[in-house]
Amino acid sequence: MTPLLRLTWVQPEDLLGHELHQAKEDGREPSAIASRWHRAGGPQSPQRAGASPHPASPYLRALAQDLLDELTDLPSSLKDKEPTTLHKIKALCPNWPVPIAVGRRSARAERVGTADLSRSSGGVGAAPPPSGRGGLGEEKTALAPTTLHPRLEAAWLGRAAGCLLGKPVEKLPLDGIRALARATGNWPLTTWFTERGLPPDLKATHPWNRRSATTSLAENIDGMPEDDDLNYPLLNLLLLQRHGKHFTTTDVARFWLDELPAGRTFTAERVAYRNLLDGIEPPHTARHRNPFREWIGALIRADAHGWTNPGAPATAAEQAHRDATLTHTANGVYAAMFTAAAIAEAATGTSDIHACLRTGLTVVPPESRLAEAVRHAIQLAIEHRNFEAVVDELHATHAAYHWVHAIPNTALLAAALTHADGDFSASICRVVSGGWDTDSNGATAGSITGLLAGSPEAIPSRWTTPLKNRLATSIGDFNGTGFDTLADLTAQLATRPTA
Repeated sequence: MTPLLRLTWVQPEDLLGHELHQAKEDGREPSAIASRWHRAGGPQSPQRAGASPHPASPYLRALAQDLLDELTDLPSSLKDKEPTTLHKIKALCPNWPVPIAVGRRSARAERVGTADLSRSSGGVGAAPPPSGRGGLGEEKTALAPTTLHPRLEAAWLGRAAGCLLGKPVEKLPLDGIRALARATGNWPLTTWFTERGLPPDLKATHPWNRRSATTSLAENIDGMPEDDDLNYPLLNLLLLQRHGKHFTTTDVARFWLDELPAGRTFTAERVAYRNLLDGIEPPHTARHRNPFREWIGALIRADAHGWTNPGAPATAAEQAHRDATLTHTANGVYAAMFTAAAIAEAATGTSDIHACLRTGLTVVPPESRLAEAVRHAIQLAIEHRNFEAVVDELHATHAAYHWVHAIPNTALLAAALTHADGDFSASICRVVSGGWDTDSNGATAGSITGLLAGSPEAIPSRWTTPLKNRLATSIGDFNGTGFDTLADLTAQLATRPTA
């Protein structure tokens, strides 16, 4: 008998369980629908995989489709605090946009300065906007490509190195990551994971990520292997080349259909791609039978919007919003906007990590779950010298969320960056050691701290040498491209005049 194809992230009977979780999180009341599903024999959502091992009956599949639509129509008690449209987001952010430029200060001085946590959109240690940079119309990208190039090359290298560090332990539980690192003398985490000296029984209990084990351990790294965390920044460079910074969400949709292989999409991106092929237009692609719309996918697409708008965090956030709303809503969108704005601030070379995080918070609705999670995470990082204690508290706080959800992952990212004071090695190691979506979080931490480092030479060679200035990808003609070449292209897009 021919085995059935179990395509991940799109089976209705699997989506339904995830949508029930999403409904609880975003202020809908799904209990009546959940009862109907479970009485009919419907399964829970897969915990860590993209599909359950066996297909549902035709009846259950049809029921799941109907219930997905009913769940989408339920009213949300959080809709006024967590809108998705840009004008409503702006209306909730009293400091939009507030680029906060603070000189580099010591970690202890900065932590004293950030101890006063407010509920304003300025968030941690909010300060008034510096003169001359108080509004979108005043934002300027005045840096030359030659000035930006080393910074952007460090960002590309940092994104690759952080992603690669997290790849072998992606999907593993926190205790598994800690056990693997300790068993090989690499705890607290300071360098690549390795299989050398690993007890066989521990490897059997916590196996490396199947797709990454042959490319992402210290003993077998040979350039940067393909990963969606690098594919999306590449895709967005091509998008900006073709459409410029005033692209629309529909432009993103058409561009994906032209350039992005469907098999290279996951979670919310795969559902939205399917929706496009079914004739559903954006932004409805983000909501229709898409329980992953607050997961991490839009965040990992945000870097290019920040890289190409140095000193213009509001512009970066607006670009990220137009990109994100193809696939995501509310907190999934905010995570992308937060990241793009923080990166745009870091790209100037004049702000420290704490100012970058505060800038990111200015574009997030202050009473949203994401803003509250980020503020809490930063406070934990300020209060605890031991990062394991920070991670344990974050995992306890966000235990109800899926490991790929944007809220816990963005919180962990902010905590790691704060605790490491923006240091490159400490940031990527802390965030990867914190679990959840390890490769995506490592990539974003590496990108922003690469910018802060300022040049490839400022990143320790143990992270950059194994990359061999070579990236594998199925996007465009980029396969085998060097990070120096990518920095050239990114710098040109950052400084290209806009109409």
